[in-house]
Amino acid sequence: MTETMQQIALKEYCEGPPRPENFELVEKPLPIPNAGQFRVRHIWNSVDPGTRSRLSGGDSYAAALPLGKPIDGFSVGIVDASENEAYPVGTKVFCAGGWRTHTIQTGKGFIGTIPDNVPLPLSLWIGVLGVPGLTAWFGLKSVAKFQAGDRVLVTSAAGPVGATAGQLAKAGGAAQVIGIAGSDAKCQWLVDEAGFDTAINYKSIPDLDAAIAEAMPEGVDLLFDNVGNEMVNRVLPKMRLNGRICISGQVADYNLTPEETPGIVNTKPFITHRVMMQGLVVFDFAREFPVALNEMATLIGKGELKLKEERFEGIEKMPEAFCGLFRGENFGRRVVKVGDEA
Repeated sequence: MTETMQQIALKEYCEGPPRPENFELVEKPLPIPNAGQFRVRHIWNSVDPGTRSRLSGGDSYAAALPLGKPIDGFSVGIVDASENEAYPVGTKVFCAGGWRTHTIQTGKGFIGTIPDNVPLPLSLWIGVLGVPGLTAWFGLKSVAKFQAGDRVLVTSAAGPVGATAGQLAKAGGAAQVIGIAGSDAKCQWLVDEAGFDTAINYKSIPDLDAAIAEAMPEGVDLLFDNVGNEMVNRVLPKMRLNGRICISGQVADYNLTPEETPGIVNTKPFITHRVMMQGLVVFDFAREFPVALNEMATLIGKGELKLKEERFEGIEKMPEAFCGLFRGENFGRRVVKVGDEA
């Protein structure tokens, strides 16, 4: 058995977009579980845009990560040593494992077992069946109060959260689902595979406001935003009466200082159109996770929920996979294989 493990730690705080040199690969002794604990050998790790909020040295909606500490993230793995009878050796789990090859877990917090009778790739449990999919589910249904007949606009729509949210809206009877993405290939996939009515490539059109207005002439009931304040400010005048805005992510704002972050100035629709805006931290809905996961797994099994993955090999690839998120290079969920599935 390997007597050491590897992890990616924060070497220096990020200023602006993260760079691979902000991180370092560290080797540590393999941890041994104590009473009540078990060790998970990671197979797949995720890279998540929201992690950026902890990497500048200042607190955001989560506390700043100290230098030298391993980076947060989600993992799928298998229990390879256990002092906890609820998690015997061989149990497959998804958990908040971070950018590591092994972690010690207690069974508390974000962790769940993966049933053997669900014939889906393990990596999906940190994608559409993990935090991204759950964020889409609860952001759409619980926060934005989606209703059949809604006209829905999704930003960063080719990402795992946006693509899932749009497809769930279509499955729920939306009158219209429009996505905004950053390439023709992404837009084509959203329409041809994910079933969006239309997708707008914001990088190739001269006037995004006009393109949204043309695609949604009757206005927007529900904005599912993953981008940030500038996008919210742009869409607010297009909101319909009793419209709802879900703030799911702020990928365009994560690299900005508070002074650089755009303000929201088009506030009149909050009064005139009774618009509601709310954000979410998906763990607020943890007790309801099993229901959402079961329903999404069923949709995947029926071929009614499409997904896109980008796979990397080796824990040393995690910094570059993460940094590419902020250059707009990703097309779907980015996962990194750090261990053998056998």
